[in-house]
Amino acid sequence: MKLKLISALTLAFTSTAFAQGPTPATPEAWAAKMTDPTQNASAFKDPRAFIQWSNAMANPTMIPAMGNVMMDPGMYARMAYGMMSPGAFQNYMQFTDPNVAMKWMGAGMDPNFYTAMAAPMMNPANYMNWMMAPMDPRMMNMGMQMMNPGMYANWMAAPMDPKMMSLMAAPMNPQVYGAWMGTVADPRTYPLMQPLQVPAAGAEPVPFPMPAK
Repeated sequence: MKLKLISALTLAFTSTAFAQGPTPATPEAWAAKMTDPTQNASAFKDPRAFIQWSNAMANPTMIPAMGNVMMDPGMYARMAYGMMSPGAFQNYMQFTDPNVAMKWMGAGMDPNFYTAMAAPMMNPANYMNWMMAPMDPRMMNMGMQMMNPGMYANWMAAPMDPKMMSLMAAPMNPQVYGAWMGTVADPRTYPLMQPLQVPAAGAEPVPFPMPAK
């Protein structure tokens, strides 16, 4: 009965006005979002997103998901591209939005927020998952990757990967600087300037060049 009440309160809190975009459905999707500089701050801009992120981090399946991502050389190329993207700047500039502070102040006075944060620690099933984690095939697979010659071959071939070469050439691409200039000059980048925003008719931000899939 107590666990049902906790679950109900958690659901009540996480389904309120704190909603922010789709929630990753798998540990792999969480890992991809956390390693994307244009999105990885979203969990800290909204209490509801933070609850979802905390619940995901309490799941032992995040360990093999993050471990496999860290062993993929392509992830570092994607992160570097993300850091060169104006989207990373926009991602962190959103912390200057007064609405973010107001949401956290509201959450700090909401008992459901604390209940939702404590729910994973009061769930016996979560402890069982951690006890069984060493025998999880995904955990074993991550450990076996260290003995996989293919992983080392991927790292040796990484400097010759077209995505890596494209990344190294990005600083010489005028479109990158055009995208940054457009983003920095765009009032929509700065939440505090939103009341002063007067968008030009038909004006669109310069697209940032991304590597080929």
